[in-house]
Amino acid sequence: MLGRVPFFYGWIVVAVAFVTMGIGVNTRTAFSLLFPPILAEFGWERAATAGAFSVGFLVATAYVPFMGMAMDRFGPRIVIPVGVVICGTGLALATLISRPWHLHVTLGALVGGGSIFLTYIGHSLFLPHWFVRRRGLAIGIAFAGVGVGSIVLFPWLQRTIEAAGWRAACWALALTLVLIVLPLNVVFQRRRPEDLGLTPDGGAVGAATRRADDNVVDRAWAEVDWTLRRAIRTARFWWLFVGFFCALFAWYMVQVHQTKYLLEVGFEPTRAAFALGLVGLFSIVGQIGLGHFSDRIGREWAWTIGGSGSSAATSPCCCFPRTRRPPCSTRWLSRRDSSATGSRRSSGPSRPRSSRGGTSGRSSGR
Repeated sequence: MLGRVPFFYGWIVVAVAFVTMGIGVNTRTAFSLLFPPILAEFGWERAATAGAFSVGFLVATAYVPFMGMAMDRFGPRIVIPVGVVICGTGLALATLISRPWHLHVTLGALVGGGSIFLTYIGHSLFLPHWFVRRRGLAIGIAFAGVGVGSIVLFPWLQRTIEAAGWRAACWALALTLVLIVLPLNVVFQRRRPEDLGLTPDGGAVGAATRRADDNVVDRAWAEVDWTLRRAIRTARFWWLFVGFFCALFAWYMVQVHQTKYLLEVGFEPTRAAFALGLVGLFSIVGQIGLGHFSDRIGREWAWTIGGSGSSAATSPCCCFPRTRRPPCSTRWLSRRDSSATGSRRSSGPSRPRSSRGGTSGRSSGR
């Protein structure tokens, strides 16, 4: 019945993936918004608190082989909801934390690790089955949901943190996952077009499909029947491993601390959250554009262009000020307060309040 829609059902699969990615990926990234108020409330060491995000990636790495086997056997209708349950449980339990290791288990192992089912790797296990000619474009559109979700979710979550605290934001994220992502995937998501009597790009089983564009750089390499044992014996596999490791290390090293840094140099919490959302919003152009481009020139060239662009965009971060130097308006207010109370210096960078809140009350999730 689901296959009897007036257009190719693969685009419904892409639409569900778009929503799932928009919420699932940003559930993990929301750690950047939760990080400052958690530090403010508990006064833990910054490195130990941020370590929860690293724990999440380590656990996610352990999940991946089992997720792949489960996807082959049960499909996304089961696997993605399992990820929703894991993440939702972690968010709910995070509201009860009182020790750093509690944070590592909840927002780290459960949310950070469980989100792997909802993010890029999880969707890459079944989306390519649905398209041949427009595979890059379709996957790019699905992944662009991350950008749309970030610009919608992050300002909303920050307002929730300011109004009701970071625990309320955790509950809001958990409910969003359970009420939106879970039913969409249970009802509409499918692993292969053959499950609905279709073939990639549309049509009935047995119908001829047009040959995909010859956009593979090394066709002999692509036609090899790869196994894990064969792949790990090649240099290309390990270069790809290094490429992904370096790219994601640089990306998340900045992202985790971005909101806290912006607060420390004087940005308003809402504006800092909006800046985090803009990162995802601007990625939409690259996701869809490079996806469409890769259908014509090959995945290798598109990956190279994307990696070069990321390097060029990250390099200016080296020029950002290391000291806590607020913008002009914040410095002016600081000097005005100093002259009124005589308790602060009248010039130079102002230090944030050093109570366990670290920064102002607005960013501490009161």
